[in-house]
Amino acid sequence: MNWQLPYPSGRQPVLGRNVVSTSQPLAAQAGAAIFERGGNAIDAAIATAITLTVVEPTMNGIGGDGFSLIWDGKKLHGLNACGRAPAAWSPERFKGMDKMPGRGWESVTVPGAVSQWVALSKKFGKLPFAELFKDAIRHAREGFPVSPVIARQWANAAAELSAYPGFSEAFLPNGRAPAVGEIWKFPEQADTLEAIANTNGEAFYRGALAKKIAAFAAEHGAAMTEADLAAHQADWVEPISTNFRGYDIHEIPPNGQGITALLALNIINALPYDQTKPGSAERMHLEIEAMRCAFADLFAHVADPAHMKVSVQDILSPAYAKERAKLINPAKAGQYGPGQPPSGGTVYLCAADAEGNMISFIQSNYHGFGSGVVVPGTGISLQNRGSGFVTTPGHPNLVGGGKRPMHTIIPAFMTRNGKAEMAFGVMGGNMQAQGHMQMVLRNVVEQHNPQACSDAPRWRVNDAGELTLEHAVDQEIVKGLIAMGHTPKIMPPDSLDFGSAQLIQRLDAQEAKIPSAYVAGSDHRRDGNAVVR
Repeated sequence: MNWQLPYPSGRQPVLGRNVVSTSQPLAAQAGAAIFERGGNAIDAAIATAITLTVVEPTMNGIGGDGFSLIWDGKKLHGLNACGRAPAAWSPERFKGMDKMPGRGWESVTVPGAVSQWVALSKKFGKLPFAELFKDAIRHAREGFPVSPVIARQWANAAAELSAYPGFSEAFLPNGRAPAVGEIWKFPEQADTLEAIANTNGEAFYRGALAKKIAAFAAEHGAAMTEADLAAHQADWVEPISTNFRGYDIHEIPPNGQGITALLALNIINALPYDQTKPGSAERMHLEIEAMRCAFADLFAHVADPAHMKVSVQDILSPAYAKERAKLINPAKAGQYGPGQPPSGGTVYLCAADAEGNMISFIQSNYHGFGSGVVVPGTGISLQNRGSGFVTTPGHPNLVGGGKRPMHTIIPAFMTRNGKAEMAFGVMGGNMQAQGHMQMVLRNVVEQHNPQACSDAPRWRVNDAGELTLEHAVDQEIVKGLIAMGHTPKIMPPDSLDFGSAQLIQRLDAQEAKIPSAYVAGSDHRRDGNAVVR
């Protein structure tokens, strides 16, 4: 591992035996405090996630979704806790629409975040479930100063979401978003978290909170019912992976977009990548083109696995990656349709402990505050994951009752020789899969430490297919990309479009001199940090 920091950062790698890294410092501290109470990395992650719903409401909430990859010291486990569409959501309900609604009740699927907290605690936690809520409840009831990036995101969302049911009453009580440093209190959310803590989540899916959600839906003619909420369950799943230069890169299987990062890495392996120089336009060009190819397959093939027409194994076969790589010109930008494999606003956190447990954890309301719908008197802001469906007849991701939509939020994990190596993730819409690929390339190929991986200037192919570059990308690289036919848009220095990375990597035993020690990096683009205990 290279301990140098070759990019502007202002941060140093953080080393310790018990570590939590996330995008908001109060949440990271809440997780780290769990270690002192006798909890493990999974307990710390849950406490961090619960606190994030309070201190970073612009990116996630109690009414969001989540996924996790958990290393228990011997084996990697996957958890899919995303919700399904209400039973009444038939294709006919959205007939005549070119795409799914992006906000409001018609974008709300069953929230799964609470079920993720419960499932993780039951299977891997050491502390009582209610113990994990203490800091979150305290911050909600007593208040906390709003941090800079979150205040900015809050203000940006205010104008668009103020008209949606319950939003202004909950998040704009003075007719505006809170300013930086202003104390924010939300006692109704504290009450809700207490109800969830004291009932092991039952209040949310089969109790008083479920009744409030369903009643508010009925009031607005929406489809969500108590039966939809009661039917929800988080599912333990087998992670999918690909081997990249001796490292196994793991993702949650579809309905998530993680398979896109794996396919892109497979395509990289079939390209003349090693013939390019680190930090060159030629190298970045190959990365961009591999991701464009992979995205084309994502949008054509990935959906609720029960409805996919091709298999994960077919998409990730080396032979298929070689066929996709043949389409890429190493010297010229291209456009790619989907291939046909042979048949056969988000928060991210990671934590690790001295006992060898590691977790890669993500939860989200999707676009900022999500649907804009907030259940009165509860602090429950509901996600807009339904917008991930399509309305195209015959498409595997066609909207339907009880289906899970194609999902953008994804945790990632790396192992080597059957041992845990790194928990990592990059939050931010479609930035996540391409962010995962960029983190792997920086770490595995260029041997950057986690903080340097995060600091490296990023590129992004946005939802419209436009190539955007961070302001810090070297001008010679920009010129080189333009010469190859790219039309990049350089974003301003304060752009938040390139996601937020958090990484915790296990130190080599010889390097660490102790059984389990870690080095963490936290994105300088956000307010958060890595905290050790």
